[in-house]
Amino acid sequence: MSKVPFQRYDPDGIARQFATRVRAERLRRDWTQATLAERSGVSLPTVRRFERLGRTSLENLLRLCHALGRLDEFAALLEPPPASSLDELERRAGNKMPERRRGRR
Repeated sequence: MSKVPFQRYDPDGIARQFATRVRAERLRRDWTQATLAERSGVSLPTVRRFERLGRTSLENLLRLCHALGRLDEFAALLEPPPASSLDELERRAGNKMPERRRGRR
């Protein structure tokens, strides 16, 4: 199965892809929806709705991923891009907050 980049989807499509992947991982483990609900602390109706529609809260998605042993993959989700200068690299190494700038309109 070839992977299609997420950029080709709208947010609803990405949510459905997450739901499909969570369901596939659940089935790979031979778990029922009730087992996933119990192990994650997410209600059974919420698990069912998520797998069917791809709709749930971020907290519930993280709980489901934690129960499936896949939570670490979120750590890289919004990693900062490579440093563009030595100053920026030094700032990151010192754990300093980036300078505040106004956003572009």
